[in-house]
Amino acid sequence: MSEAVKRPAMQSLDEALARLLATVKPLGSSETLPTADALGRILAEPVVSLVAVPPADNSSMDGYALCAADVAILGSVLPVAQRVPAGVVGAVHQAGTAARIFTGAQIPVGADAVIMQEQCEVVVGEGLGSVRVNAEVQAGQWIRRRGEDVQDGATVLAAGCRLDAAALGLAASVGAAQLTVACRPRVALFSTGDELQMPGEALKPGAIYNSNRFTLRAMLQGLGCEVIDLGIVPDKLDATRAALREAAAQADLVITSGGVSVGEEDHLRPAVQAEGTLDLWQIAIKPGKPLAFGRVADRAWFIGLPGNPVSSFVTFALLVRPVILRLQGATRLQPRGFMLHADFDWPKADRRREFLRVRINDAGGLDLFPNQSSGVLTSAVWADGLLDNPAGAAIVAGQLVRYLPMTELLI
Repeated sequence: MSEAVKRPAMQSLDEALARLLATVKPLGSSETLPTADALGRILAEPVVSLVAVPPADNSSMDGYALCAADVAILGSVLPVAQRVPAGVVGAVHQAGTAARIFTGAQIPVGADAVIMQEQCEVVVGEGLGSVRVNAEVQAGQWIRRRGEDVQDGATVLAAGCRLDAAALGLAASVGAAQLTVACRPRVALFSTGDELQMPGEALKPGAIYNSNRFTLRAMLQGLGCEVIDLGIVPDKLDATRAALREAAAQADLVITSGGVSVGEEDHLRPAVQAEGTLDLWQIAIKPGKPLAFGRVADRAWFIGLPGNPVSSFVTFALLVRPVILRLQGATRLQPRGFMLHADFDWPKADRRREFLRVRINDAGGLDLFPNQSSGVLTSAVWADGLLDNPAGAAIVAGQLVRYLPMTELLI
């Protein structure tokens, strides 16, 4: 076996990921966006509140603000002295009276409790009438205190966090009209192989439709990348080298699928070696295993994924996703796993760490897709997560296993 195709040593997923993350550094570039446009982006600067939330004590109920000491017995009747809707600052509270108040309205100075309107009875009379209180009242009840959510000067969102809908709402609640976020990584994507055709074309004998192009492009977009799609590159060395140079001139990261297994007759490996540097790794996972990592033109990182569609999908989720988050300066790179019961047997242990396509059933256990082949992409559509099964481990029905939701692997 020649040195060029010498089989690299097998390494664990954790070892490979540690090497990737130790090598790839955050890009460090940022931009400022309107808060409403920052969904899915990674914060480059923390969000610090200059206001308290809520800004003043306010009512959490529609009802009446009063002093608890003025309701000594059930059935006490208090004249209604004022009406305080949300957005209005009421007058100073007068002892022995009640103020009609609505959810979110500021508590009048001097009042120390709110009683919900369902526990009161309106007494018609002069002015705003009176109210009969038919329940016990304790000081502080149904009042949301100033700053109980956010204190003045508090950091509400740390740099490196990914902005979801709740985070955008929180930023808006402290008055942040704009957010400084990491720039989108530019990722070039292309496929090599004369057997590949695009959907919509008549399929020639021996050809296949290029599914990986669509899967990987969608996964990249889901992670906030700017995708540079270079399509299908002819299976020739000069064309592959030219595509790599074009990709590196525009992108921070170049991703390909297929042509990274040891001993394959392809032009990708020599093309990357000619245009930069390349390491071939064998990762002890199933599906997956072959991975290429390197640098093109001393500018763009390169990751070559396996060609089988499920292998490409799983390897991207486990190894490429953390790299892309790392490029953006994210602080949480690893997916969260949860322990659930397997509702199936998996008697044949594999020497590699397995990632089985599973789905949560109505009983809260996990069902297994019947065909776990790396070429069966329907398994990834059917599944809502992956079962992370350690190397050498069989599974017995009822056993607790580690479940990785797709929501943790795709965004």
